[in-house]
Amino acid sequence: MSFATVNPATGELVKEFPLQSDEEVFAALETADKRYREDWKFRPAAERARIVARAAQILRERRDEYVDHLTLEMGKVTRFGYLEVDLVADILDYYAQNGERFLAAEELPDEPGATVVAEPIGVILAIEPWNFPYYQLARVVAAQLVAGNVVLLKHAESVPQSALAFARLFEEAGAPEGVYTNLFCSIEQIAALIEDFRVRGVTLTGSERAGASVGSRAGRNLKKVVLELGGSDPALVLPGADLGFAAEQIVMGRTFNSAQGCVNIKRVIVVGRARGEQLLADLTARFAALRVGDPTDETTQLGPVAMERALDTLLTQIADAEAAGARIVVGGRRLDRPGFFLEPTIVTDIAPENPLYQQEAFGPVLSFYVVDSEEEALALANATKYGLGSYVFDADVEHAKQVAARLEAGMVYINSCFFDSPRMPFGGVKNSGFGRELSELGIGEFLNRKLIRVVEPV
Repeated sequence: MSFATVNPATGELVKEFPLQSDEEVFAALETADKRYREDWKFRPAAERARIVARAAQILRERRDEYVDHLTLEMGKVTRFGYLEVDLVADILDYYAQNGERFLAAEELPDEPGATVVAEPIGVILAIEPWNFPYYQLARVVAAQLVAGNVVLLKHAESVPQSALAFARLFEEAGAPEGVYTNLFCSIEQIAALIEDFRVRGVTLTGSERAGASVGSRAGRNLKKVVLELGGSDPALVLPGADLGFAAEQIVMGRTFNSAQGCVNIKRVIVVGRARGEQLLADLTARFAALRVGDPTDETTQLGPVAMERALDTLLTQIADAEAAGARIVVGGRRLDRPGFFLEPTIVTDIAPENPLYQQEAFGPVLSFYVVDSEEEALALANATKYGLGSYVFDADVEHAKQVAARLEAGMVYINSCFFDSPRMPFGGVKNSGFGRELSELGIGEFLNRKLIRVVEPV
């Protein structure tokens, strides 16, 4: 395993980075633990917040530089890169502005003398993916640094320059050594870190397999863990929905970030055969017309898949689905050009025994289903081991809310594709993981809520 920048738009190897030795990794842990115990946890929350706010300011001042890393390493369409950088700055500011309030002591009503105080717990190990190289980090780092924890960060092997840039951001903002540390380490070293008592919490965004491995190891070592493991997010198009509007939102919700997002729309479930045919024809035309190409071109709508092995996985999923009886409506092939490009693809006639029925397709592949009733739509939407995001389209908003209440998901969006904000919690249920990031819930995941009860001496 190595950390390397490979430009997904060309397939060119740009730069490689060596793995750190065991001695370097555990020296970083020692530094982080010492910084936490002797310094960081004792600083006032307002002082910690000022450093995080300064990081947001630097990020805004140097947007172009930070976006360039995203486009080079992940193939992110440049205008989407600006959206990511701006959202990350908003997340940093959100916790800088609200962290002190979130951490305030709480007097318990009806229990005189009883107070709950919020305290950090120590070194948090974060293991993060490549699809949002800064946003995934900010969801953890902003909250935990303001809370008084320190963070060791192992990023994806394919975005090392983005990882280093984000670490420099906090160094330049004034964070002392050990508060936020980037690691270029191996899976074996990660396992050893989880088993080290000085690491007090673990958070991972990644695959179901990685989550099971990290979660079981953390559990054996009695450590809190937060897992975000992706999904197979359904969009229910109910009989009252405007089909043109739904199609527009579905295309946006499937293709945003080059279709590589945990909460991207992945399955469309339409109620009504005639309406299903109409929507499928509309989506097929829209997918066929998408501009796929150079992520730096402002007219590009869909960039490359971030890695060749991810593209190969998608091609295998498509081939296996077709072999099991599914129909490829549009796309399905690798584009004949340099880089890791896949044609925008729609797959339908997917039977329950088809492997794609349960899989997450992490790229521009949309599964399309038609059912006869709302009950069937709900049953199909919930007939997955995942439960991250879901979508409901209907003109009757009150009815859509009733349907949303029956969806097994951590997040439901009505009449829109995915929308993110620092103020809204992010996370799922079932095999999509557990725990929450962002909002007040995110800062609370790695806190000791300590009870202090005082009885005045007689």
